[in-house]
Amino acid sequence: MQTSTQTTEELKELVRQKYSEIALQDKDSNAASCCGSGCCSIETANIMTDDYSTLEGYNPDADLGLGCGLPTQFARIKKGDIVIDLGSGAGNDAFVARAETGETGKVIGIDFTPAMIDKARQNAEKLGFHNVEFRQGDIEKMPVTSNVADVIVSNCVLNLVPNKYGVIQEVYRVLKPGGHFSISDIVLDGTLPPQIQQAAEMYAGCVSGAIQKQAYLELIDVNGFKKVVLQKEKAIHIPDDILSQYLSTEEIAAFRASGTGILSVTVYGEKPKDAACCAPGCCS
Repeated sequence: MQTSTQTTEELKELVRQKYSEIALQDKDSNAASCCGSGCCSIETANIMTDDYSTLEGYNPDADLGLGCGLPTQFARIKKGDIVIDLGSGAGNDAFVARAETGETGKVIGIDFTPAMIDKARQNAEKLGFHNVEFRQGDIEKMPVTSNVADVIVSNCVLNLVPNKYGVIQEVYRVLKPGGHFSISDIVLDGTLPPQIQQAAEMYAGCVSGAIQKQAYLELIDVNGFKKVVLQKEKAIHIPDDILSQYLSTEEIAAFRASGTGILSVTVYGEKPKDAACCAPGCCS
């Protein structure tokens, strides 16, 4: 995704800078924002995130309140699995996945923000986990060999990535034949007002980078995944005091009346057991 004023690389750098700041904050500072964007609201302390605290493996130090779902809860992780967490942040989903895969498995977290990688590694060291690894890299070009993962999870990350098609291709490449993913993300049902779509803070906050729900599902389909299931869907309400930073009172009213939906979805898909090395159309 590109805008007339911001290139792909500029958008990536924006997100990297914002999440570097977030890595140095605590959860209370981040939880009042839409995915840690800093657009604080007096109406709610938790716009996007779901409660992880009852899940085995949950560690409060790794939870910065940046997610929009519970993909690990739906990911069907088995003992001994190799799991990759895309946009692993401080390690929250990776540590929950580790509880599922056990000591015989392995979890690899990938994040392109150095401060997040540092924080996740510190958390893993404190927990004494030797089978959880964090690698700095771009999920559009994962630092992982092909056909290695049994399961891929991701929580509210693809909406931040301009080249979503490239990420889905990479998910296909890295999964083993027969492997699967469970990804939580923000999608749209209808068109956001341009003021929100173009607002840098809202982009880093998971909303402006979102695409249409149907287009999101089509990206998964055209890349060769099978048995695609919408595991969970919930509506996201952005409070008026956040919208008022970008819209007038009249524009907010029109937006509310438009029926445009901002949705948190968790999507599951499988790479066919007889799959080629990479997604359809990408092999030479």
